[in-house]
Amino acid sequence: MASVFHHFLLVLVFLDTHAAQPFCLPGCTCSEESFGRTLQCISVSLGKIPGNLSEEFKQVRIENSPLFEMPQGSFINMSTLEYLWLNFNNISVIHLGALEHLPELRELRLEGNRLRSVPWTAFRATPLLRVLDLKRNKIDALPELALQFLVSLTYLDLSSNRLTVVSRSVFLNWPAYLKRRQPDCGAGILSSLVVALHDNPWVCDCRLRGLVQFVKSITLPVILVNSYLICRGPLSKAGQLFHETELSTCMKPQISTPSANVTIRVGQNVTLRCLAQASPSPSIAWTYPLSMWREFDGLLGGKHLTPVLTSSTGEDTALSELAIPAAHLVDSGNYTCMASNSIGKSTLVISLHVQPAQALHAPDSLSIPSEGNAYIDLRVVKQTVHGILLEWLAVADTSEEEWFTLHIASDEAFRKEVVHIGPGINTYAVDNLLPGTKYKACLSLEDQPPHQGQCVVFVTGRDGGGLEARERLLHVTVVLCVVLLAVPVGAYAWAAQGPCSCSKWVLCYCLHCRKAPSCPPAAPQCRDGSFREHPAVCDDGEGHIDTEGDKEKEGMEENS
Repeated sequence: MASVFHHFLLVLVFLDTHAAQPFCLPGCTCSEESFGRTLQCISVSLGKIPGNLSEEFKQVRIENSPLFEMPQGSFINMSTLEYLWLNFNNISVIHLGALEHLPELRELRLEGNRLRSVPWTAFRATPLLRVLDLKRNKIDALPELALQFLVSLTYLDLSSNRLTVVSRSVFLNWPAYLKRRQPDCGAGILSSLVVALHDNPWVCDCRLRGLVQFVKSITLPVILVNSYLICRGPLSKAGQLFHETELSTCMKPQISTPSANVTIRVGQNVTLRCLAQASPSPSIAWTYPLSMWREFDGLLGGKHLTPVLTSSTGEDTALSELAIPAAHLVDSGNYTCMASNSIGKSTLVISLHVQPAQALHAPDSLSIPSEGNAYIDLRVVKQTVHGILLEWLAVADTSEEEWFTLHIASDEAFRKEVVHIGPGINTYAVDNLLPGTKYKACLSLEDQPPHQGQCVVFVTGRDGGGLEARERLLHVTVVLCVVLLAVPVGAYAWAAQGPCSCSKWVLCYCLHCRKAPSCPPAAPQCRDGSFREHPAVCDDGEGHIDTEGDKEKEGMEENS
């Protein structure tokens, strides 16, 4: 009987002991350390911080888990928690109230997460925090008052982040630093203040001048974990140590130009230059009368480009050159160069005057003026649901109100359209295209004949064939010829700007066609020779290319 009673007491003691132990999460380990009870969850699939943790835990360590945020009220029942280690997770967001109810927190370690920013005011709730480890994150900025609530901090690690520029005021406003710089506080009274800033992509321009001076002046009891901070940029400073570099003060851009008034004749090339000095280095942009059209034209591979070349001529100096080839009267106007940096911006205006030429334009001019002295630039820009879209810029050279006529005709007698439109940038959709048909669109001044304006000729291919095959042909042909457009009826449109003057153009051949259809008589202007080097290709209805046509074409090229 005594033996039974003895075993009964042992069972009661065992049950009472286990009932008194706090619950431990599945997959995690709980242990008693010298400072208190510890929870460790290493490589456990936790999607969020558990909300039922016991307040008896002094340390919580969750690492290598898919945690992606620290939400508000995450530790509402853990007012005695002192050590929180959340290293090597996927945390990218810390909510403003995430650290509430943690007045006893001493260490917060967030190494190897994905933080781009930190809600620094959240540390108001942790006045006893002594260690803050944020290394190997993606933090790219520090506000000037970021450290104002970290009054008890003795270790701050911001190494291996993406910091490029940090103000010296971040540390001069830090109470923990100011406390150690007071003359009446001996080094033995306060512990050292350890800071890690290495392995960041520091940009050593004028904006970093204050921090560089601060690093050079650091003395005990402030300690840098690695005092060899290295400049990553700009190129002239890359690889230099903070202690070796000398940085100038910041200044807004100052702009100059060789000539603020430029006069040329129609057809001449001209380059406008803008020199900007600033610290940090400035970026330069141009605005001018036809900037929207010219830039859009350049994206389309247009024939009248206005390229801008910006280069560095020295430290904190940039030269921007805007080239205008074959200037027309419409290019006259004010060209504004604007240089800007983080300090400010400056502008300079260059006036360009284009005077009429004494002689007539060459017949192969890129933009053909009609007898009424007008600038016309017409092109096919894209495929629409039922056809293609034309776009043009038309400007009359006279001050009188002018209008323009768009003529659209095809080989079929019944297809003819005449549209009267005012000057400026306009678009027009050519719909319901027929397969195997040549179309011609011309834009001329007022009621002048169509051939005196600028024309676009496009030919639709034959209908038929699978869509996938036609798309393959379209891709190949665009690479070779840069003049093929798809139309929704299963055909293709071959477009050529005209009038043009390529001396040689290869005919298009289609498979299963005994008679080769002629391509439009006008071909794109061969300024760079690209159209001389690549053949034109026609759709045969199945997405193939006629090999016999290729051989005959090669013979034509050899004979030429």
